[in-house]
Amino acid sequence: MLTPQQITNVENTLRHSLRTKFQHYNPEPAVMPFHTRLLGKDRMALFSFIHSLNTNFGTSIFEPVAKSLAESRFKVAKLQAVAGDKISEKAQRVIQDIMDNLTVNGNPNKEAEIEAIRAVCQEGKMNIVKPTKVDVWLESHSDELFLFDIKTAKPNKGGFKEFKRTLLEWVGCVLAENPNRKIHTLIAIPYNPYDPKPYSRWTMAGMLDLDNELKVAQEFWDFLAGENAYQDLLDCFERVGIELHDEIDEYFKKFNNLNNNKLLKQK
Repeated sequence: MLTPQQITNVENTLRHSLRTKFQHYNPEPAVMPFHTRLLGKDRMALFSFIHSLNTNFGTSIFEPVAKSLAESRFKVAKLQAVAGDKISEKAQRVIQDIMDNLTVNGNPNKEAEIEAIRAVCQEGKMNIVKPTKVDVWLESHSDELFLFDIKTAKPNKGGFKEFKRTLLEWVGCVLAENPNRKIHTLIAIPYNPYDPKPYSRWTMAGMLDLDNELKVAQEFWDFLAGENAYQDLLDCFERVGIELHDEIDEYFKKFNNLNNNKLLKQK
């Protein structure tokens, strides 16, 4: 369960993120005269706001919340970290071989893949690289690394290969600096859009080792903060939503008021 301090931190993060979004939100111009007249400008503004919020929910809410929760269980928790800036040429070849094999045969095995990269991680020329940043970087008290790439609930199937390559490149970069490091690189999906059915979007891709490279919804949040953290987190979101209900309504009413004033002037 979340501690009182964790609950306070999460709820403060949510309040801050929403209020910051309100202060800087400026709806993109999109003339939809039929929708606007039918539904009202306030509802259209809310629709636009939700769409905008969804696009950066990961960085503005999920990432800081994940860091806040993980700080109670991990020695180090940081966001948007760099896995390294070099990787051995031989490790790059091994990664490409892994990708080629998965494309043809599927059947991923992350532990075996990591050991294959480890075996050549400091052999041959060291190439300078700029890998995708790690969304959430965690170090346990025994110096075990867990690097997470947080994705949307329904990522495009075409991105599976690149997601996998990113996870493998993080391994290559970290091991280039310390070949003995114990490392896990994973995809995190903050919630399951198919609930109560199991999350199944990845099973057809044949790229991810689902037991060792994917944590979805409760599994992810409970991993960060302990058993029942997911349910406690949902309760935090609900409480803040209730608390800010009138504030949110008032914010979007102004869009309708602007529209009504415009109509009155036209008359």
